[in-house]
Formats: sequence, structure tokens, C-alpha cells
Amino acid sequence: MSVVKNIAIFVGGTVFGSLGLKLLKSRDAKKVYAHTTAAALRAKESVMTDVTKAREGCSDILAEAKEINEQKKAKAAAEAPEIIEDEAE
Repeated sequence: MSVVKNIAIFVGGTVFGSLGLKLLKSRDAKKVYAHTTAAALRAKESVMTDVTKAREGCSDILAEAKEINEQKKAKAAAEAPEIIEDEAE
């Protein structure tokens, strides 16, 4: 009985696989694939636009932070007392 069961499972799998391949190769399935791929490309474009905007914003923030640090260094240098060394030694 197990031999018949194994043969039946094999034949069923082969038929199911063949029908599945025909279904995947059908014209309607190809249309679904094309629409799905087009939607994925639109989503990618939208995400890349957002990423570009975020990078521009980060660049602006970085430039402003560097400017603030330069101003603080200049202010600290202006307020620092001058050290005069004695050359009489």
C-alpha cells in the first residue's frame, strides 16, 4: 500500500507542478508581474527622493555645526589671556 501511496504522491506533485508552471507562464500572470514591478519601481523612486532630501538636510546641519564650532574657537582665542614669556633667563 505504501508503494501505491508514494506513486500517487509523485504523480500528484508532477501534475501540480506542471499546472503551476503553466499558470506562472500565462499572459495574465505576466501582466501581474509587470504591474507589481512597476509599483516597486515607483516606490523605489519615492524612497530615493526622500533619502536625497534627508541627505541635503543633514549636509546643511553639518555645515552649520562646523560654522558654530569655528565661531566658538575664534571667540575662545580672542578671550584667552596672552602669555608673555620672560627671555631674561
